[in-house]
Amino acid sequence: MASWPILSITTFLPLAGVAFIVILRGSEEAVKRNARWAALWTTLVTFAVSLILLQRFDPSSPEFQFVEKLRWMGGASTYHMGVDGISLPFVILTTALMPFCIAASWRAIDTRVKEYMIAFLVLETLMIGTFSALDLVLFYLFFEGGLIPMFLIIGVWGGPRRVYASFKFFLYTLLGSVLMLLAIMAMFWDAGTTDIPTLMKHAFPRNMQTWAWLAFFASFAVKMPMWPVHTWLPDAHVEAPTAGSVILAAILLKMGGYGFVRFSLPMFPLASADFAPLVFVMSVIAIIYTSLVALMQEDIKKLIAYSSVAHMGFVTMGIFAVTAQGVGGGIFQMVSHGIVSGALFLCVGVVYDRMHTREIAAYGGLVERMPLYAVAFMVFTMANVGLPGTSGFVGEFLTLLGTFKVNIPVATLATLGVILSAGYALWLYRKVVFGKLEKPALMNIRDVGPREIAILLPLVVLTILFGVYPKPILDMSQASVTALVSNYERATGVKRADVSLPVRN
Repeated sequence: MASWPILSITTFLPLAGVAFIVILRGSEEAVKRNARWAALWTTLVTFAVSLILLQRFDPSSPEFQFVEKLRWMGGASTYHMGVDGISLPFVILTTALMPFCIAASWRAIDTRVKEYMIAFLVLETLMIGTFSALDLVLFYLFFEGGLIPMFLIIGVWGGPRRVYASFKFFLYTLLGSVLMLLAIMAMFWDAGTTDIPTLMKHAFPRNMQTWAWLAFFASFAVKMPMWPVHTWLPDAHVEAPTAGSVILAAILLKMGGYGFVRFSLPMFPLASADFAPLVFVMSVIAIIYTSLVALMQEDIKKLIAYSSVAHMGFVTMGIFAVTAQGVGGGIFQMVSHGIVSGALFLCVGVVYDRMHTREIAAYGGLVERMPLYAVAFMVFTMANVGLPGTSGFVGEFLTLLGTFKVNIPVATLATLGVILSAGYALWLYRKVVFGKLEKPALMNIRDVGPREIAILLPLVVLTILFGVYPKPILDMSQASVTALVSNYERATGVKRADVSLPVRN
């Protein structure tokens, strides 16, 4: 097995499921049933294969591992794949969440089921490829390709305003990525290669770093999304089906943060240092402003969407502090947010499947009829607030700690976001779960069933486990983060106070 291209197998295995679903024949109901099972088993097998990567990964090495390199495009580019401690957590997060998305769509999606499952499996391959690509051209193809299945998922299976939301999502993200493509071409002309490990060590001229940084920033800022280019996200979340919202919040948003860590900091360190104050300002505005906007929402999905923008503000703040705690905390926060935000959207899907409304005012007193649901929703709400003992606390604490070493006013203002998140999250929980059960439509509402318990219970366990014991994720990324910060210091001449994470034994 040591000689197998295990990373390519993990990346392209979902396409085997696509091929099987394409050839399905029979009655409409039989095709729907078989397509669901085929997609579920494909995602489960892909997750199992990805665990081999985890088992064989050496966390003490900052180098890329499971490297595969083949000549491609006549030698102008290469098929170059590999993962390190920064990218592997996102590969595992992607493969782990996909079975939950398929299971959550089991009954919610009943039209064009075959095409829906194909779209999700293609999206899985493109997301894994984005985190594994070690060539700029290959990365760009995976990165941009992910727009197409998500565009279809929102536009075909979404809500009443799905066409508007899908086009807004597509145009926002495509516009930023066109600028990134221009920067990639310029980097090739300057360095003579599109190989990412080589480019990470290449010293680009300072003026080129500036505009290339801005071009990459335009793409990654929209993807995260950062204020003020975040307005596509609430519309996309509200109109997307439940599983679409899960994958959008849990994985696609993280591509922006991953891009900052993989490209902006190592390739353009001087520009990153110059623009760090701008990122700090945008992050603080995102944390405070979108938290206030979340307080005013009447739609559950839209409230959670705005909270995602606020939490991503902590990520960008920590990353551009460029301390080991800040960058490591940002990576942990992205993984934690992927679990927690995905779980929150699944919780919304549970009640939406029963009531067919996401209006906060339509609920109240659910704890009397849905006690198991109330417990699960409470755990994810507490993690969203950043309660100690949940995974949401660790990431936010580390990003604040890392930023505090660099810019005390920014860290102080960002702390207000923790208070505001408690405001909107607890208000939502009280309105939906507590209070009197007065609305006639809620009198006979069912608690979560076996399928929904199987979806939510593992996420509850992970949320608490990584809150109490965050060491596996932090250790996985520590060597790569330490090397990144050290290289940044050498390139900029800016010495950070500490280059070690405070989480070793």
